[in-house]
Amino acid sequence: MRETGQRDAGGEPKRAGEPFPGKAGLRILGIDPGSTATGFGIVERRGGRVVHIAHGTLRTARGAALSDRLAAIQAGLLRAIDAHQPEIVVVERIFAGRSARSALVLGHARGVALVSAALAGLVVLEYTAPEIKLAVAGNGAAEKRQVQAMVARLLELAVPPARDAADALAAALCHAHRGPLAALGVAAGSRSRPRRAPTAGRWVVRRAR
Repeated sequence: MRETGQRDAGGEPKRAGEPFPGKAGLRILGIDPGSTATGFGIVERRGGRVVHIAHGTLRTARGAALSDRLAAIQAGLLRAIDAHQPEIVVVERIFAGRSARSALVLGHARGVALVSAALAGLVVLEYTAPEIKLAVAGNGAAEKRQVQAMVARLLELAVPPARDAADALAAALCHAHRGPLAALGVAAGSRSRPRRAPTAGRWVVRRAR
């Protein structure tokens, strides 16, 4: 598996597993799952600002067995979580209009993302693709290149991220822009709970509203 494009907030390359110094706010990890390319992007909400922490793409060999590709994706995501310590994970909700085959393949990778978050004791939130595009590009039907450009602009990146990483950063930005309570994963009228280790066989998935 190859990891590409990961950067810290200062623009310098970082290796997965290295601690990120100076954590000062709420960190949100966005994941764009795929069986051969899974994008991840981490942003940090600091008061009214959202800053870039890291992003990258986990690439697996197309000829490898699906089980091996999924295991590699999980290992890469767990390294990213360990390195950057996010509190919230955001994953795009599956679009019902996808073909059965593409939905099945995506479902495998998406399941790995959910399990990786569960193993780290993190809450998972979901947004639809139109919701994410609307939050980042102002258009729920924005094209991929528009999302890439707006992500680079909002996070003040010198170069637009690769497509999969841009989608992951866009998911994280979508949640970060929802306001203080939403950024904490707290629904209206509910109470926040302290982070705890996951119970075997269980994880929490909350649909964003």
